[in-house]
Amino acid sequence: MSQPKLSEMRKNDGFDGFLLVRAAAQRTGQNGKTYLDMTLADVSGDVNAKMWDTAMNPPAPGPIRVRGTMLEYNGKPQFRVDRLRPAAPGDDIDMSLLVPAAPEPPQDMLDFVLNRVDAIADRELKALVLLLLEEAGEALLYYPAAQKLHHAERSGLLHHITGMLRAAGAICAVYPALDADLLAAGVVLHDLGKIREMASDAMGLVSEYTTEGLLLGHLVEGAAAVARAGEALGTRKELVVMLQHMLISHHDLPEYGSPRRPMFPEAEVLHILDLLDARMFEMTHALDQIAPGAFTDRIWSLDRKLYRRQAPAAQAGAENVEDEM
Repeated sequence: MSQPKLSEMRKNDGFDGFLLVRAAAQRTGQNGKTYLDMTLADVSGDVNAKMWDTAMNPPAPGPIRVRGTMLEYNGKPQFRVDRLRPAAPGDDIDMSLLVPAAPEPPQDMLDFVLNRVDAIADRELKALVLLLLEEAGEALLYYPAAQKLHHAERSGLLHHITGMLRAAGAICAVYPALDADLLAAGVVLHDLGKIREMASDAMGLVSEYTTEGLLLGHLVEGAAAVARAGEALGTRKELVVMLQHMLISHHDLPEYGSPRRPMFPEAEVLHILDLLDARMFEMTHALDQIAPGAFTDRIWSLDRKLYRRQAPAAQAGAENVEDEM
């Protein structure tokens, strides 16, 4: 399977290969004709795509065979689809070219998480976290942390958790008054409800939000899971309620889904770590797709454009020396 990456395609470049459908809908233009409006992606990024003058039903999320051309609309890349079909069982698809994946092997990340949990001194806290990790099961090895935004990649949930755990260790070294074990437990548990919130396949591709996800969301699902585990284990009430509070408050504001704002230090730091790790992922991903010295388009989730700095002087000098050699 040999095909160009979306991030490397330029205006009028043709394409014939496989891409992932992230989202697709049938719309009606001003001329009264229907067309497909899609987000197509590969491992390098995604692009808005249009298939004009067609009554075809929107393709389901997942791989499709596509033929088309990269164009521009209002100065932004737009892919014109001429033909498409769902992937067939006999297709030779290298999914590693299409599906983003966490930079570390999932088992290594899970081992890192388990080692940190094993170091928790409070036996009741450790037992509760281990029970909920056991309930998550094999899904934790491949589940993404989101359908479209931060850590929307295979094993993205583990990537998000391990990044936050590393940052939590550094922050606790600066602020020793924090309960490092309680914060670590909150980090491990805060997004486990996403396994019930989203329906994902083993490649980390989310097809839809579940009924529980739409009606409750992962904050409520997570808090309910903590309550069930605490009751099953006989965990002391204060610890259960504090963990539940950390989970329901980690989005901080009601408009982002939290019915309560963080009300003790570990809950506040959990929210900050979650926001930091999510934003660093989104910023790094966006900046990797543009040239140094350029601005990204406005990023919806961040409500701003980003600037990618040019190489620092020392690095630029080293590159010049290599060029001369």
